[in-house]
Amino acid sequence: MPLTSIISKSRSPILACAFLFIKQHHSSTKSLTLSKPFLFFPSSPTTTISGTNPQQFGWERVRAYHDGRPRGPLWRGKKLIGKEAIFVILGLKRFKDDSEKLEKFIKTHVRRLLKMDMIAVLTELERQQEVSLAVEMFRVIQKQDWYTPDVYVYKDLIIALARCKKMDDAMELWGNMRKEGLFPDSQTYAEVIRGFLAYGSPADAMNIFEDMKKSPDPPEELPFRILLKGLLPHPLLRNRVKQDFEEIFPDQRVYDPPEEIFGLR
Repeated sequence: MPLTSIISKSRSPILACAFLFIKQHHSSTKSLTLSKPFLFFPSSPTTTISGTNPQQFGWERVRAYHDGRPRGPLWRGKKLIGKEAIFVILGLKRFKDDSEKLEKFIKTHVRRLLKMDMIAVLTELERQQEVSLAVEMFRVIQKQDWYTPDVYVYKDLIIALARCKKMDDAMELWGNMRKEGLFPDSQTYAEVIRGFLAYGSPADAMNIFEDMKKSPDPPEELPFRILLKGLLPHPLLRNRVKQDFEEIFPDQRVYDPPEEIFGLR
């Protein structure tokens, strides 16, 4: 295969362009002038192959690398939290230990936020595990004209409270949610049951389990599995859950550890 065809198929456009230009220049007596394509960048006159000055013939050196600077559209992510929302989050965290200043800050700054900013503040406080402030923010949202009961807002807040072992606040929201005619989903039941077991209150976990059986949605395995694991030190309660599990999920199996692990002989 000729050298010209090999270089023309090369992946390096600089090498192919330079070779073809020199070949045509030396094989012709006419002066060849190349237009400046948009990929050519200005550079200082330097000596290149065979002592040829690229600017002498109207073309300039091509940049052979990427400068690493991001292109705008590729680096645009989701909309960040607005300045007002950030200011409110910092103010709430600053005054959370002073009830009087906190109430004043809520009246002067929090209540004038827009709807999307309020929701952003609530979500960010939940993410930062500032659950007490998140509850205060949720109470402000409930007083707005645009507020409508939403099971997912309750779900996120209840799960955040349960993971922080603030079960009293979680059950207060649980009662408000049920009064508004909303039923939690399987994940909410699972996290609340897990929270009561970690809180050391298996009786309350069983109350949530009985409430789950009355839900209009079909039950899932996860809450049963969490109870079966958390109630190992309480065999009587565990047997009740096991019977219900075998009736609802007859094709699933339950692992029973040896009784010697818990000293039950």
